[in-house]
Amino acid sequence: MKAAVLNEQPGGLDIEDVVIDNPGPGEVLLRVMGAGLCHSDLHYMEGIFRSKLPAVLGHESAGIVEAIGEGVSYCKPGDHVICCLSIFCGQCKQCLSGHPYRCSNPAATSRPKGAPSRLRRHDGTPIDQFARLGGFAEMMLVHQNALVKVTNDMPLDRAALIGCGITTGMGAVFRTAKVPPGASVCVIGAGGIGLAAIQAARIAGAVQVIVVDVSDEKLEVARQLGGTHVVNASKVDNVVEAVKELSDGGVEYSFEAIGLKATAEQAFNMLGVGGTATVIGMVPPKQVLEIRGIDLLAEKKLQGSMMGSNQFRTDMPAMVSMYLDGRLKLDEMVSARLSLEEINEGYAAMKRGEVTRQVITFD
Repeated sequence: MKAAVLNEQPGGLDIEDVVIDNPGPGEVLLRVMGAGLCHSDLHYMEGIFRSKLPAVLGHESAGIVEAIGEGVSYCKPGDHVICCLSIFCGQCKQCLSGHPYRCSNPAATSRPKGAPSRLRRHDGTPIDQFARLGGFAEMMLVHQNALVKVTNDMPLDRAALIGCGITTGMGAVFRTAKVPPGASVCVIGAGGIGLAAIQAARIAGAVQVIVVDVSDEKLEVARQLGGTHVVNASKVDNVVEAVKELSDGGVEYSFEAIGLKATAEQAFNMLGVGGTATVIGMVPPKQVLEIRGIDLLAEKKLQGSMMGSNQFRTDMPAMVSMYLDGRLKLDEMVSARLSLEEINEGYAAMKRGEVTRQVITFD
């Protein structure tokens, strides 16, 4: 099968013919129908975060089950599924306490040491699966606890977006921050995750959703999806003051959807008294954030969000329902559909800031 392989960091993706194993106990083989280009993969291509190499990247995928291994009871061939990197064991303390997205026992859903790799080159060289998924490929072999079944009337190229970006952005609003009706919200970054957070704020009943970005085109999309006010950060002297002016002294909830020190600090500084800032973006590992200690006396809070604090087996079907009934807009988020061979061009467009979300489709 064809797959996009990262062989060096920094580096682009090489389209290679790789070998995929048969499903073992607890494993599911699926044919990929859609795979979203997520900024997280770009971080690894640029070497900002490190990965085992060689590796098939991609973690935002949806497809159709082809075959199942021994002991698989959750799905069957023909089922339509979305993949999620929040693979849960269901047995560790994090899973049992209601936080499966923080599962602490990855060994339970991985192949045992010494077992053949799920992916390999024709010469036998093992190939790693990014996030234990490896979605930039024609086929995927994953543990059944990485999948959720969805209704067959959900288009799989749009279902793929729910696998990471939509769940991450919406979950940050619904689950991590628990934004209530009537709240004032600011979202920094109008890429895929930011647009998901904007829509979640609208669906949650926020009365004000301020969106900050440097692209007028992305800000226009943000308006269409639920933004009530927009701020082009490249056209104002001080983003924080601009947001405070729009929100009568500061927002109740802010969301950083880029992953930069400056924007994470802006998210905290634009809060009103008692406000909560949630950093969704992947801030580089060695980067230290700075806030004023005195602001903590105003009960302002800074928190992170891991994959939207999701419970994806229930959250993703709910998001599918929101799409099918018109509340969640996914068609409007897709800037382009690409072939697997066009993946590097897609990431180049992402780096230039020209797109919201791009999807690889497979014939």
